[in-house]
Formats: sequence, structure tokens, C-alpha cells
Amino acid sequence: EGRDLAERLEQLAADRIREAVRIPDKIERREALGNIRAAAIEALGEEYAEHKADAGEILHEIQNEICRDMALNQGQRIDNRAFDEVRQITCEAGMLPRVHGSALFTRGETQVLAALTLGSGQDEQRVETLLGDETYPFLLHYNFPPYSVGEVKRPGGPSRRDIGHGALAKRAIEKVVPAKENFDYTIRLVSEVLESNGSSSMATVCASSMALMDGGVPVTAPVSGIAMGLITDGEKSVVLSDILGDEDHFGDMDFKVAGTRYGITALQMDIKITELSRDIMEKALEQAKQGRLHILDRMEETINAPRQELSPYAPNVINVQISPERIGELIGPGGKHIRQIQNDTNTQIEINDTGLVKIAAFSKEEGEAAEQIIKDIGSEPEIGEVYEGTVVRTTDFGAFVQIKPKTEGLVHISELAHYRVKSVTDVVKEGDPLQVKVIDIRDGKIRLSHKALLEAPEKSEADAGKDSRPPKNQSGNRGPRDRDNRDKRGPKRNPGDK
Repeated sequence: EGRDLAERLEQLAADRIREAVRIPDKIERREALGNIRAAAIEALGEEYAEHKADAGEILHEIQNEICRDMALNQGQRIDNRAFDEVRQITCEAGMLPRVHGSALFTRGETQVLAALTLGSGQDEQRVETLLGDETYPFLLHYNFPPYSVGEVKRPGGPSRRDIGHGALAKRAIEKVVPAKENFDYTIRLVSEVLESNGSSSMATVCASSMALMDGGVPVTAPVSGIAMGLITDGEKSVVLSDILGDEDHFGDMDFKVAGTRYGITALQMDIKITELSRDIMEKALEQAKQGRLHILDRMEETINAPRQELSPYAPNVINVQISPERIGELIGPGGKHIRQIQNDTNTQIEINDTGLVKIAAFSKEEGEAAEQIIKDIGSEPEIGEVYEGTVVRTTDFGAFVQIKPKTEGLVHISELAHYRVKSVTDVVKEGDPLQVKVIDIRDGKIRLSHKALLEAPEKSEADAGKDSRPPKNQSGNRGPRDRDNRDKRGPKRNPGDK
């Protein structure tokens, strides 16, 4: 009875199915095939009433055999393309102004929107493994919402398929992403499949590549991807470029190939047969290469190189090197200092053990403000540098001035002014701001001068005549005494004379 049912269904539906599978539009084709199946099952009558549950599966097999026969024996695909022909491609870049990079890639009835976000090192993905913690500065997330295939479902977390497609696209793209030391950002790409009729993972590769270039990420080359199919009966074989979803379903292979003009960056094969000849593999790779280059040509008509500047909304990353001995001072007790800097400047700051400080700021001004604060704290004072300090205490011989956190120097009383200062507190008091210059660093002690930053007063003739003594020579004395005239000074006094 099963064979009779199959023959009866073939009589009722085969010719109509053969016409319907040639409809290029996926939605129209599926609607037509659904109507044909419903009509055929209805026409079976009471004779096959007990077997109507099997009729749908049999009709599905009839459709598969018709599609395979069209390709193998008639040289036709269900959308009337040549075996090596890629569907029509349209590309657009930069359509989302607020994200850091974006691109829309459409190939036939498959469309993907990719969005790029750049972050600091604190945004890296951290994963706990049996071998220890790992971090990933490059992330690619693939989303396949139900509406992309005309379905309505409750949204949920990513499926195994979503994770697998995202992993494949990530492998294809990360080969051209710059190393962390050359581009100090965390990179996240999100692929939103808006419409799907075959090879959304390879469309993700194309859209993501353009989004990276739109965002100014210095990739080494653009990457494109294509899905190859195969139909074989053991004797005859045809390799299909850019397969549709239905061709993936009734075909024998789904072979995804991604790469640049210079080579392949990722491969993945799903196969339904037990063996694959070398000739078929070579043909599939060569046909995939031609398809990839064609897709790259279309992509490069939209954007062919990374933009010269990052998005104005992307964070500014600034690296500052400080002395490792000053890391504790920068962090502060319990992280107090570093949190204060981040709050005051609206930045994110990372510090490693070598003293390299990474600042991520959302504006140039905020980044420069944080950079200056960190330099003030983390760098060692040098002779000749000028600081805006604060008097922290005074003594009889000078004032101690804090020029940066936990760094003080002494302004000797003689370095406060050009005139003779009787008391330090006549010039400065504790808490007063004071501009000072570093004049000496010895044994870890810093000598400062305020006088060096003041304009020296000009001496008047009257002032110049007050001191008739000869100037000091290089030895610090005023020359030999006039011994010839010492007898003219009068008689010597005895110790007892008054």
C-alpha cells in the first residue's frame, strides 16, 4: 500500500511540483508547494484515509527527487541560475550613525546587518576554563531571529546553530583583525540576520568585514564568504555556487568557504554522503574562489579600505607609562585614587604590572585630563620642571610643598623671594598654593625654588652704594686684606681696657 500511495501522489502532484519549484521567490514557492500538497492529500479520498499522515513525507521526497533530477539531468537550478552564478548583491556601509561602524549586506533573499562596537580592555570577554581564565578581545555574536524566515516564536537565548554560525564567522574574520598591541581596543561585532534564504553565516562574514572597515579598524584585507553545494548520484555530480536554503536541504553538501583575495581564512563542510572525490573537492574550491572574488568586487564598490578615523562616538584609548614603583600611589588605598580619577574624568583606566596605564575616554578632553593627572602622580620629578604645589607645612628654615600626591619638596627660606625673608610665614602659610621649580634632586630629596620663577628686581644706584666691600671672588672671599695700613688703625687695646 505504501508503494501504491507514492505512485498515486506522484500522479496527483509531480507535474505541478515540477512547475512550482521553478518559482524564484521563496515565499511564493513555498506557498505554491503547500497548496499542491494540501490538494493532493485531499484528492486521495477514503481509499488512503489511514495513510494520509504519511502523505506529507512522501510528497516531500517527491519534491526532493524532482529538484535533484533538474540539476543532474536537465542542468537547471530551482531559481534558474547557472551552477556557478551568485545571486544579486547590494551593499551599504555607515547607515547606523550612533554605533562605531555598520554595514548591510544583501545577497538574493539573504540580508544581514552588522554593527561594530569598540571598547576598552575592561570590556574583553573573560571565560573560566579548566586550564585557567582566558580573555578574548575580539567577539562576534550572530543572531537569527524567527522573523528572518517568516516565523513568529518566543525570543530566547542563542541556539547551538546561532553559536556555531557565529564561531565560523569569527574564525573567518579574526585572521585579518589587528593584534592587540597594534589596535588597543576590544572589538565586538553583532550580526542581525534580517532575512534568510541560504548562507546567512557567509553573509555575516561579508557584512562584518565591511562594518570593521566602516569603523576604521585597520584590517589587513576585506573578507567575503560563499556557501557551495553538491548534488551527486554516484556517477554524475554538479557543484552549486551560493546555494539557497532548499538546495542545502535536498543537496548532498554544504561547503562554506571564506577568505580574502590572497587566501582562505575559514572552511566548514556539512556532508550527507560517505565519500568525496578529489576532483569534486578541487572543483568546489575553484568555483568558491571565483564566487568569493566576485563578492569582494561588489563589496569594494561600497568600501574598499578602513576609514582613516574612528567614529566620534568610539572611546579614545591613551597609553601612559609610569614608574612601577608609583603604581600603589596611583591606585591608592583600596583603589580610592584610581576610582576618583575615573569618576572625575568619566574614563576607564587599566594598570598592568609594568606601569603601563591604559585610559579609555569618550572624549578627547576627558582623556587628556585623565592623562595629565596620571602623569602628575606616576612620573618622577625632574630638574627644571615647574609645579603648581600646595604648602603642607612651614618651618624656620623653609616650607614643604606637595607637588604631587605623596611627593613633597623643600623650598628653603632663601628660595622664597629675592629679598631677605625674616620669617617663612611672612610669605606663605600652610595650605597656600605655590608655584615652584625643581632645582635639585639628591638622595631622594627634592629642592624647590619659588624665587627662580620670579622676576629679579633691578638694583638702584643708592642700593649699589650701600656695600662698598669688593665683590667676592671665585673662592668666595673678598681678596687679601690691606696689611700696609693696619698700623694706622690706632693703638691695640689690652684685654683689661674698657
